[in-house]
Amino acid sequence: MPTYVTLLKTRPDFRRLWSGASVSVMGDSMTYIALSWLVLAQQDGTAKLGLLAVCYTAPVLVGGLAAGPILDRFDKRAVLIADSVLRGLAVASVPLAAVVGTVPDWLPFLVAAVYGLLKMIPMAAVPAAIPDLVAPEQRDAANALESLSYSVSGIVGFTLAAPLLTTVGPAAILALDAATYACFALALARIRTPLRPHPPQESASGRFPVLRDKVLIGTTAAFMAFNITEGAMTMVVAPWLAKEHLPGGGAALSLLMAALSAGELAGGLAAGVWRPRIGRLAAIALVELVAAAGILALLGTPGWVPVTAAFLIVGTFSAPMTVWAQSLRMERVPPSQRGRVFSVFRTMMQATPPIGAAVVTPLLVAGNLVGAVVSMAALAGVPALGLLLLRETPRSSPRIHTCG
Repeated sequence: MPTYVTLLKTRPDFRRLWSGASVSVMGDSMTYIALSWLVLAQQDGTAKLGLLAVCYTAPVLVGGLAAGPILDRFDKRAVLIADSVLRGLAVASVPLAAVVGTVPDWLPFLVAAVYGLLKMIPMAAVPAAIPDLVAPEQRDAANALESLSYSVSGIVGFTLAAPLLTTVGPAAILALDAATYACFALALARIRTPLRPHPPQESASGRFPVLRDKVLIGTTAAFMAFNITEGAMTMVVAPWLAKEHLPGGGAALSLLMAALSAGELAGGLAAGVWRPRIGRLAAIALVELVAAAGILALLGTPGWVPVTAAFLIVGTFSAPMTVWAQSLRMERVPPSQRGRVFSVFRTMMQATPPIGAAVVTPLLVAGNLVGAVVSMAALAGVPALGLLLLRETPRSSPRIHTCG
């Protein structure tokens, strides 16, 4: 903990970026619940939930691919402020419509689409800005805090959403989210460190080919495979186990997700203060292998202890993967390309969890839990074995490209 306290004390601009982003993420975690509640209140609301999910997720691909070039061309602080203002206005349109009259049936879908279109801007801009705000030796701690903000803010947001729905209603929740966007914009406005675009860089042999870097491609592919597995666990396996095999129903599902979140918090905190001596690439591979092995504890169903342990292990050992891989990318990607690389890679990784749901659902419908568990463990573990074959060679030292 002293490492994190020192970082936040000595790097005020990072503190402003992190605290503002954390507050905004907390509001975002409540938004989808509020929008879902508004849709459910409509005629044939249950049937429209699928359309809301599409509006919320499909634009992410388009927005993610466009976000990178924008971040590398313009000041990241200005882009983040513009994003906060636009999404804040979109979210605020619902409570404003409720105040002056009624909320049109189409408005929640439009808000979801705007959110999805702009979602990748902060997800790419924040990690792309971190190297400009902290020292190289502080990147692991900064990345750990960025990862933890999603876990903690999500837990707080989801916890607050349920009582707020019954006390103040979904429109008021969206007004609260709009206020969190305003807080983020104000925090960004106080950042003094320039977050302007970096000049293009070249290696000794020419422009640095990011997409030919085996370390970057290998870690991203491993993360995509792991996210497929984790998506299967959280979106399908956990609800199925809670309903069919574990006593408690909804309480069982909450316990499993809490175990996953608790593991992520513990693993993230540890990764931010401990740098592995074997190198980040080998460490990423090893923790992914441990997480993959932990999935096999699901075979202990219907026992509470092994099932809960599986979710705890996956959370604990997946969090360091995120922290160390992000630091690795910061070291290997030229500053002038960080926006595009983080945007493309994070978009690719965000798109994979639904694949896991599609893979394991037929197996669980057939009652084949063993096949589902072994498939998930193999999908997470095999790419990690591939990472052990790669060498973490440093990229060539860049030189500044100038005209004339």
